[in-house]
Amino acid sequence: MANTSGFFATSLPSLRPRNLPLVPSFRSGFRSSDGISKVIFCSSSIGTEKVSSGASPSESRLPRLVSRGCKLVGCGSAVPSLQISNDDLAKLVDTNDEWISVRTGIRNRRVISGKDRSLTALAAEAARGALQMAQVDPDDVDLILMCTSTPEDLFGSAPQVQKALGCKRNPLSYDITAACSGFLLGLVSACSHIRGGGFSNVLVIGADALSRYVDWSDRASCILFGDAAGAVLVQACDTEEDGLFGFDLHSDGDGQRHLNAGIKEKEMDQELGSNGSVVGFPPRNVTYSCIQMNGKEVFRFAVRCVPQSIEAALQKAGIDSSNIDWLLLHQANQRIIDAVASRLEVPSERVISNLANYGNTSAASIPLALDEAVRSGKVKAGHTIATSGFGAGLTWGSAIIRWG
Repeated sequence: MANTSGFFATSLPSLRPRNLPLVPSFRSGFRSSDGISKVIFCSSSIGTEKVSSGASPSESRLPRLVSRGCKLVGCGSAVPSLQISNDDLAKLVDTNDEWISVRTGIRNRRVISGKDRSLTALAAEAARGALQMAQVDPDDVDLILMCTSTPEDLFGSAPQVQKALGCKRNPLSYDITAACSGFLLGLVSACSHIRGGGFSNVLVIGADALSRYVDWSDRASCILFGDAAGAVLVQACDTEEDGLFGFDLHSDGDGQRHLNAGIKEKEMDQELGSNGSVVGFPPRNVTYSCIQMNGKEVFRFAVRCVPQSIEAALQKAGIDSSNIDWLLLHQANQRIIDAVASRLEVPSERVISNLANYGNTSAASIPLALDEAVRSGKVKAGHTIATSGFGAGLTWGSAIIRWG
């Protein structure tokens, strides 16, 4: 992985076996093919040290060596109270439980209603769960990454989550918008902030309320989506405890035509008068359209690109798919999950899925499923997880991580 403020230097060899060909670039991972872990010399955000105690400020300085790992130490989740079943949807559109479950694997989903909590409140609740599990006080959080494509403020929701958590030190908080890949990008960003920026405790929250952008008369899309929030706390640690073994991230704007929710002019707005000199000014107000999706093309994209991405992340981590304990994919469609597991030869008993209960919750789906698996005792400390997110953008990415 390239770093704009430093370069890689050889550190301790990894404990995992590696017999891989030379990889020319590390922009999508932290481990090299020669089995050597990498650390970063960083001068801009960590600071520098003098060559000798008598050196003047104008003399050469050596960059300070950053040798830190990052690990996942806490998780939490939250869902709305309103549950919508396939039978409920059958009252709105021409469908039934069997039609939906056979094609998607979904039976229920949770939806934020008018009287329910806000998405920000769900995100804060999930974050509290992660902090409590990690036994970390909100005032010890250095950074909050709110991964969402449905913020409740055009300018982002992360600062409002920070406020709800009561973080008195005003840690930096900002949104990451990458739809269903958002949590994966947030996770890798958190590790980059820790390794290269000196942060110690980073909250990564995946939260979306796609129900607000669903056309409930469209049988093809209204059956898929639900609302939820999930969070993990990523914490700095010694390099020997490092919990991110490798990752792989991509995007392709050409695929945006297959899955999008673009802006459109509000139809009910009254035309504003022109000042007589500028045509088309002032502009009309806009809003976002409902989700537009070509399901067949998105399916083809996922079953082709996701296995390739996971295999690339595994290669960068230097491990084989047979060595992972769990496969955890974005919960979009059970047929996609099954197809990817089959391609990677991961048996069904090592695949984490809660899609039937929640539907596609976008950026929340991976941390939501992870939280349930951890709290049920399925995922234990030390387990290795191959995880992948994919969706609108189009964006996709994978990471090989260790829990705890």
